[in-house]
Amino acid sequence: MKKLVLILCICFTSIRLSAGDDFCGIRNFAFKDGEQISFNVFYSVIGIYVNAGAATFTVQTEKLNNKPVYHIIGEGTSNSSYDWIFKVRDKYESFIDTATLQPLKFLRDVNEGGYKINESVTFNQQANTATSTKGVIKVPNCIQDVLSAIYYARNIDFTKYQIEDKIPFSMYLDNEIYNLYIKYLGKETIKTKYGKFNAIKFKPLLVKGTLFSGGEKMTVWVSDDANHIPLRIESPIVVGSVKVDMMNYQNLRYPLSSMISKR
Repeated sequence: MKKLVLILCICFTSIRLSAGDDFCGIRNFAFKDGEQISFNVFYSVIGIYVNAGAATFTVQTEKLNNKPVYHIIGEGTSNSSYDWIFKVRDKYESFIDTATLQPLKFLRDVNEGGYKINESVTFNQQANTATSTKGVIKVPNCIQDVLSAIYYARNIDFTKYQIEDKIPFSMYLDNEIYNLYIKYLGKETIKTKYGKFNAIKFKPLLVKGTLFSGGEKMTVWVSDDANHIPLRIESPIVVGSVKVDMMNYQNLRYPLSSMISKR
């Protein structure tokens, strides 16, 4: 999982819920058509963070096979000054049922240092299958892809949980199913490159890969308001660490009332 956008996507024990219980058919109350959020990605190997890349997420309302969907697009690029080290041009797309927030289609176009992936996955939520060029596999109820999982997580009602509670979900990636969770860590005030915020803090369980070692090492802060937009993500990686900060937003569904001050 060395993808720039994927750093943001995996941005989401008293496991008293399964992914097939309360969170099947969760409704969207957090985002709307036309929303756009931009992030800067900072990298450090000796304690000094440098601006290494950027990512942008947009929401568009469309129709897929005559069904209303949220078309979510996540794009990530390395800064041109770092392209000679490791050039990144990534694009992820998810088409999410507006009524259930379940993904219907997932596209991935990855170009990272010469490593390329073009993937198209179709989900059949009734038959519990995922179909790609690698074949058809059975998936559990309420499966998420790496992009739809972010928007799913933004609609979680964190007031229902105690600190250290784990909120489980299932995710499809590379023709495999991962049973993951988000560990709720409470609320705190955080200062980012954009400003000072009241935030909700949690740790997502990561899948072990070439960039992340897996486990609960990533920390995510989202706005403590009805938008639940990601504000900061921090994580150690195999060499050094990364920090991702929200730097711009447009067309949020609600005022960003969690912001205390802007830098």
